[in-house]
Amino acid sequence: MGEEEIYLKAFKNDFSSFFFSGVDSYDVNVEEDLGEIQLIKIEKRKYWYQDDWYLKYITVKTPLGDYLEFPCYRWITDEKEIVLRDGRAKLPRDDKTQILKQHRRKELEDRQKMYRWKEWHPGFPLSIDAHSHSELPRDIQFDNEKGIDFILNYSKAMENLYINRFMHMFQSSWSDFADFEKIFVRISNTISEYVMQHWKEDFMFGYQFLNGCNPVLIRRCTEIPKKFPVTTAMVECSLERNLTLEEEVKQGNIFIVDYELLDGVDANKTDPCTIQYLAAPICLLYKNLENKILPIAIQLGQKPGPENPIFLPSDAMYDWLLAKIWVRSSDFHIHQTVTHLLRTHLVSEVFSIAMFRQLPAVHPLFKLLVPHMRFTIAINTKAREQLICECGLFDKANATGGGGHVQMVQKAMKDLTYSSLCFPEEIKAKGMDSQEDIPYYYYRDDGIKVWEAIKSFAEDVIHIYYESDEVVSEDVELQAFVKDIYVYGMRGVKASGFPKMIKTREKLAEYLTVVIFTTSAQHAAVNFGQYDWCSWIPNAPPTMRCPPPTEKGTVTIEQIVESLPDRGRSCWHLGAVWALSQFQDNELFLGMYPDEHFVEKPVKEAMAKFRKNLDEIVSTITERNKNKKLPYYYLSPDRIPNSVAV
Repeated sequence: MGEEEIYLKAFKNDFSSFFFSGVDSYDVNVEEDLGEIQLIKIEKRKYWYQDDWYLKYITVKTPLGDYLEFPCYRWITDEKEIVLRDGRAKLPRDDKTQILKQHRRKELEDRQKMYRWKEWHPGFPLSIDAHSHSELPRDIQFDNEKGIDFILNYSKAMENLYINRFMHMFQSSWSDFADFEKIFVRISNTISEYVMQHWKEDFMFGYQFLNGCNPVLIRRCTEIPKKFPVTTAMVECSLERNLTLEEEVKQGNIFIVDYELLDGVDANKTDPCTIQYLAAPICLLYKNLENKILPIAIQLGQKPGPENPIFLPSDAMYDWLLAKIWVRSSDFHIHQTVTHLLRTHLVSEVFSIAMFRQLPAVHPLFKLLVPHMRFTIAINTKAREQLICECGLFDKANATGGGGHVQMVQKAMKDLTYSSLCFPEEIKAKGMDSQEDIPYYYYRDDGIKVWEAIKSFAEDVIHIYYESDEVVSEDVELQAFVKDIYVYGMRGVKASGFPKMIKTREKLAEYLTVVIFTTSAQHAAVNFGQYDWCSWIPNAPPTMRCPPPTEKGTVTIEQIVESLPDRGRSCWHLGAVWALSQFQDNELFLGMYPDEHFVEKPVKEAMAKFRKNLDEIVSTITERNKNKKLPYYYLSPDRIPNSVAV
């Protein structure tokens, strides 16, 4: 058969990349006839220094001039060997020979020993069994651990923002609102500056429920809750259509945001010098004749009564302003712990662990999903190590630190359902789907476009490998992946609505869209706007140092400033939202697949079509944002990283 040529392309990482790193290619000629190549084995001998190798791929040129690709994209460490299959994706039923079946089985057995489930807190989705980043399998660690050191990054952020000088005044209050500018002006941007100038205005307060960094809580109000006894007389001066409140509700012009989840959550007690407070407000909003969403009533606790008044825009200026500040603070807590941590980070880690445990590298769904799992387990492990652990960075500035955030995740698990992760379904369930009724909800509009593009791509890939629903049902590895997510991620809770198995191509397309959308678009929508919307502290206070007011007519500007975070906590908060809003140095965005796990032409064509669809969405969003004082760009595909990596 003549002689085969083998090319190896590897990222070479000698001496822990301290002395040398680079990309090398090697040619190996084989003179004897090897017959049909089923597997390639790479062995590495260990030298006296650490010489881990990152192997990208191997190409075999046959005597007939054909090329076979053997993708790897893994680290080879110590005295290890790696056995590779060629790059053509195969379902379990496609493997006919014993050697290939055995290779497939062994890969999963090895992975299941490395990727073990563990309960971090009772009631949480399960996470990876590792105490620290360095304990993780080498393949899923960050290239540079310093890049994700939260302590280092927050300190660096505070240095960049020139706010170190306030840290020695940790407990001291600011003098007035203008005083907050001392820590703000250094690197402002268009949106954060606009927020600073307009944060007191009702339109800005309402707008954030649609397009801020937590645009997921607002819902159409179908009935005024008994626990929130707002009457027409109270809000009459806010209504513009000469209708009663009940009639406005019927017409679909009233919206509600309820922070009930915070009721009973313990406030942070880690600092004996500063008592911190939480509230569980309810906020009623109204769509006026200009289609703007404006607040018309706020109750700061869940139980109505004389000590829990309903605040109104017609009240004294500072009464109304403080009520709105309490809502903004509560919104910040739900955003960080539920919208961001639980519903993107922890859920994405569940998807990642299940993928590594149940889908071998040759499976088409592994090849499809692996770019969307990049660094997720690593960032979450680092967060458990430094950020959300006991006495972690989260405790320094947040009223839900010291254990409150744990209680919140435990409570929020009941609402973590499969349908709530299906973007269009969740928008509809909240009564927020009509573009005609609610024209300025860009999170919804852009999100649905990106969801449809991802779904179309998933369908294209599915139809290449699954010629019928029966093939889906019979894919034992796919079913094991889905079951792992249900059993370990959702803790086997039937009410979560997560499927235990998938029987049709249509359902599989939706399921894969949920996974890819959550790990990419949803995380981008709720993460990268944090500096924009939360850097002006009065607009997103991470803690409040005075209890919510229990009567009207007593609030002063001094009281508000005393309630807001002190100088030290403000600085920690600012460092955090800045660091969390940064992209990774080598970020890969939606549609970018530099690692060629797939080799087949039809999939490459599906990828090209996906990129074209994404480019069209980018153009539409860019055009819409032109000349906007408040552009919305968090769901523009060129700003959506492939995975949860920050």
